[in-house]
Amino acid sequence: MKSIFFTCIFVITISFGQTKSFMFVFLNTNPDRPELPKETVDSLQKEHMANIDRLAKEGKLLAAGPFHGGGGIFVLNTGNVSEANGWLASDPAVRAKRWKLDVIPYRPTVGSICSVGENYEMVSYSFVRYDADTVTSDEKIKELWLTHDEYRKNIAPRDSVMAEGILGEKKGGILVVKGTLDEELLKKDPAVQQGVLKPTLKRIWIAKGSFCEKW
Repeated sequence: MKSIFFTCIFVITISFGQTKSFMFVFLNTNPDRPELPKETVDSLQKEHMANIDRLAKEGKLLAAGPFHGGGGIFVLNTGNVSEANGWLASDPAVRAKRWKLDVIPYRPTVGSICSVGENYEMVSYSFVRYDADTVTSDEKIKELWLTHDEYRKNIAPRDSVMAEGILGEKKGGILVVKGTLDEELLKKDPAVQQGVLKPTLKRIWIAKGSFCEKW
């Protein structure tokens, strides 16, 4: 049994190593953002959208979408944090501290990240961010990730999973599902119950095909 377990870990590690890395950016609503006149906020939003278009045309920004209730994500075409931060600094709304940013390397395990071009359809998905307990030992995390993956099949059949992947080193991961998810089922995940993973469930609007998903 032990040899099977470590074989699984080895295969997973090799698989991750062969996967292209991206930079996942969470634009979290900043509760301490400066109070600005509506005209200024509207202008910043317009410049923010224009910057998104520019980065996309330059091949730097591959996917972007807002969360229901505020905030959103970018997925950048780089695995380098410094390069990603340089691209983000070109956004006037980011410079104005409208959000608090989490910039984290991302390795897909299901799906990938695809540029959809200018003609696209917006769709809504269930989006789960799993934050990991960075104090937990590496071996315990690996063991619980395997248990977590098995449990995930109970809450989201494979054909409903649009994307899944790992965020950085011990940063957690994401799960993107077509349809709705039961938050109570997420809490029953063995890795969640043992405090290794903490799930946050939201709805996201994003261009269909951003995760290279097939409908």
